Amino acid sequence: MRNLNYVAIEGAIGVGKTSLAKLLSERLGAKLVLEKFEDNPFLSEFYEDPGRFAFQTQLFFLLQRYQQQQELRQVDMFHNLLISDYMFIKDRLFASLNLDEKEMSLYDSIANMLERNVINPDLIIYLQADTSTLMKNIAKRGREFEANISYDYINGLNEVYTEYFFRYNETPLVIINTNYIDFVNNSADLDQVIDYIRQPVTGTKFFNPTAST
Repeated sequence: MRNLNYVAIEGAIGVGKTSLAKLLSERLGAKLVLEKFEDNPFLSEFYEDPGRFAFQTQLFFLLQRYQQQQELRQVDMFHNLLISDYMFIKDRLFASLNLDEKEMSLYDSIANMLERNVINPDLIIYLQADTSTLMKNIAKRGREFEANISYDYINGLNEVYTEYFFRYNETPLVIINTNYIDFVNNSADLDQVIDYIRQPVTGTKFFNPTAST
């Protein structure tokens, strides 16, 4: 991971961002920064009634993520590499899906000010998966507040992510197709991912790993 100080892992709900971030942190001796989604008091209500709770949920996440991003500026004498399971811009992706026009206008006025003070990652790893795979992963982990997530919502979110990263060119980007691998339970699959991201990356690279036996 030469010349990398800050790596962010992104992807839709259920793709394995947090799992990969933890595994990479352990393997590479990196500082780990995880999104604190469980602290959002509106999240479970949002999944039950999105129209009523979308703005509160999104604003809480925006301010929480901003505060956490500011903490990244602090020097860590014990780690040269930082790995996070999200990038700040993800908040805007969710907002574009969840908020109506008036709410989005107000959200933009706040987010635009905050984004000026956010550090860009040196590398983004975008984990990609079919919506059916995401739904299986969500069901498997069994989080109570995710019980009401619909296929249509995850599919819409997946499309937002795909469109955003198709056009993304602000930092080096690795797009990994995760449909046929299990880096959590298969160390050979994890080795494939680590070997690939250790390579120097400029622009956008696509990785389509095959399932290990």
